[in-house]
Amino acid sequence: QVRLVESGGGSVQAGGSLRLSCAASGLPYGRNCVGWFRQAPGKEREGVASIITGNGGPYYADAVRGRFTISHDNVKNTVYLHMSNLGPEDSAMYYCAADTINSRVLMPDLPCRPRSPGFTAWGQGTQVTVSS
Repeated sequence: QVRLVESGGGSVQAGGSLRLSCAASGLPYGRNCVGWFRQAPGKEREGVASIITGNGGPYYADAVRGRFTISHDNVKNTVYLHMSNLGPEDSAMYYCAADTINSRVLMPDLPCRPRSPGFTAWGQGTQVTVSS
């Protein structure tokens, strides 16, 4: 069974930085699509960034491109989201998720985006609060 555990959230002032971690276990060996999502109270969940572990190909939503960086450590089986120049609009519960339906080993040409219904394994989330 796939398990994802987020950490690294907290409270920061506008302009500050945070690094979120997503520790994964139970994922099949090889290339997997992992994404970061966020949801603020009363708002729809939105995709933030995604990456194929072991291969790269990072993707960023327009709202965070240039400020956020997604990366992965294959040895630690961890996906990171480094966030800089944070603003109040970034305040949300941040979740990581893994596409457990579509293997990127069997389907190497399938895009990895933080919107696919294939994201079925989710972490519990970590809160990010940015004050002005």
